[in-house]
Amino acid sequence: MEVRTIFRNISPIDHRYSISEQELFNRLVPWLSEEASVGSCVKAEIALISAHLAVREGLTPALREILENAAASVDPEEVYKEEEKTRHNIRALVNVLKRKVPSEIAPLVHLGATSVDILDTALSFRMKGATQQVALPLLRKLEILLCDFVDKEAETPQVGRTHGQHAVPITVGFAFAEYVSRLGKSILEIARLSRELKGKLAGAVGAYNATSMIVQDPEELEQRYLAELGLEASEHSTQLVEPEYLLRLLLEYNVAFGIIANLADDLRNLQRTEIGELREGFGADQVGSSTMPQKRNPWNSEHVKSLWKTFMPRVTTFFMDQISEHQRDLSNSASQRFIADYVTGFCLAVSRMSSVIIGLEADRERLLANLRGSSGIPGGVMAEPAYILLAETGVSDAHEVIRQITLTAEREQLDFAQALSKEPAVLDRIAGKLTELGLIQEPAQGRSFFEKPEQYRGLSVKKAKSIAEKYRACMNQEEFHV
Repeated sequence: MEVRTIFRNISPIDHRYSISEQELFNRLVPWLSEEASVGSCVKAEIALISAHLAVREGLTPALREILENAAASVDPEEVYKEEEKTRHNIRALVNVLKRKVPSEIAPLVHLGATSVDILDTALSFRMKGATQQVALPLLRKLEILLCDFVDKEAETPQVGRTHGQHAVPITVGFAFAEYVSRLGKSILEIARLSRELKGKLAGAVGAYNATSMIVQDPEELEQRYLAELGLEASEHSTQLVEPEYLLRLLLEYNVAFGIIANLADDLRNLQRTEIGELREGFGADQVGSSTMPQKRNPWNSEHVKSLWKTFMPRVTTFFMDQISEHQRDLSNSASQRFIADYVTGFCLAVSRMSSVIIGLEADRERLLANLRGSSGIPGGVMAEPAYILLAETGVSDAHEVIRQITLTAEREQLDFAQALSKEPAVLDRIAGKLTELGLIQEPAQGRSFFEKPEQYRGLSVKKAKSIAEKYRACMNQEEFHV
């Protein structure tokens, strides 16, 4: 076969990313490459021969070895050359394989099967392998890195933001615990759905017409065939495996992809010059701009979001592949081939996000300054507890009272604690409640509570730590150790 330099490839997956992510690329090749596509179909055909021999009680260890050697000798290039004659990929593979096995076994090659008995089963086999051997270990690594970061920054104060505006205090760990929780649930679902992928040996329309002419129990033959590949049968087949098994897995991939892209977007924004609360790692020789030497761009986070923008729309095609006329049409024959691109893009994003988290640093001084400063009204994030505490003393219009104080602070360019002090009657009521709750020792300390917004953080620390503990335990389940 002609060897082509990678710089003559069309897809960036096969040149730019195959170089920059060589280790990941090598892990994906056995499952998603064209070699893997042909090889998995060979495995399926060998599994079918083994099933035929097993029901005939003729499958010996020696024959298994012969079949394995035959499978290993099939060259994808040979299959492609045969397809130039047959104009049919599976028939080309069958012709090649028949030449590889002993003549007495050759009649069993593809016996009773239709092409999609091989193709759909092989696709399920590859997707199960790619998910369990590559995607899930990558996701587990990212999830544990996030758990570690949550634990490290569980108590680091940060201002919460809603609508892009300062809201009330949280902690950095609490903010990241959101992604630990969201991604953790998605990882568990991906693992479950990968175990649910199905195959088939039900023939041209799914009614076992052909295999019913060969064996008394066609479903037993199907079970033996699929067991060789670690799969189970689709409950009902046409010529196709029910598409929803694979569809649901791919949709959950996309759910996880969106969560990771959301995290990437938050990280990018928190690295803005005017915010500056987080920093991606930056190498000593790394360049941020071709013209501005001072630049340290959050390019890795941006790259993750860019990959999501590229591959997220593919979900439309996944849904379109759900539909096939009657027992089968061929409208998914091209589109399904690009599932490999999608899974690769997803894995690249997960890997890149892990590298971001590994090098991520929190600027604790900047975080505290942003929290205490609060754009507009310094300390304004403490308006909520002031309102709540005042209402608890029996003031029915407490919200309006505190709102007016924030307007005074804004108008007179005061911080919130200063503006609150200008209303001693209000502050006294609030301070009495703070004393009652044990948040201050005596009412005279009332103003000091509002000068340290980092104290008002609710259950941020507790929630952050408990979520990290929960999902770290989930990621340490046996199924995630490959």
